[in-house]
Amino acid sequence: MKKLTYLLAGMMLIGVSCSPAGLRKEAEPTAQTAVAPDPEVLRLMEQGVELDERQRQARAIAAVFARRTDSERAHRLAYLCYQKTLGTRLMPLDLAEIALAETGSVGFSSAAVSPKGAIGVWQLMPSRAESHGYRPEEMRNDAKCAEAAVRELYSKLDMANGNLVRAKKLYCGVGPEADAYEIKRRRYRREILRELGAPAPVQAEEPRIILEQAS
Repeated sequence: MKKLTYLLAGMMLIGVSCSPAGLRKEAEPTAQTAVAPDPEVLRLMEQGVELDERQRQARAIAAVFARRTDSERAHRLAYLCYQKTLGTRLMPLDLAEIALAETGSVGFSSAAVSPKGAIGVWQLMPSRAESHGYRPEEMRNDAKCAEAAVRELYSKLDMANGNLVRAKKLYCGVGPEADAYEIKRRRYRREILRELGAPAPVQAEEPRIILEQAS
């Protein structure tokens, strides 16, 4: 148990709009409470479920995020990418690259609002937030926005017949804006992979991208 406590402390330390150029920052909300691991996180940590790779990704994500915001916020958001994807088919990298594509250019501001009205770090439209059981204003809370983003990505997975690459593009939408978004998302993914040293387990998406381009 003492070892688990140290592991958790270490993790805390590591720890939809397509036009970010048009994002505006409104008054920042009051400081959010530090994210604490929930019982599911503790259970999975005790079982050792693929945590080594997830932790490696979280560390790399924190380093990449820190190039765009302060270190404390970078680590907190990286931890959310880790925590909110536990128990899903998603990895921290999947959630992180969407945050980078959506609000990385404005320092991952939780007060970011797109010209179309999308809110928060992961830029959920009010109607989409409500469809996942959240009030639009709750998207200014990083933890709730991350949860909603995971649910939104899962809804896009259904639309994409389980193809995660297409689901990420659909997270933005369709048309030229979505095409530009997808190019940007892949660039951010490569940046995180470089930070990771491009380990084999997280390169699986790249061949699927190539196959899609050829189809």
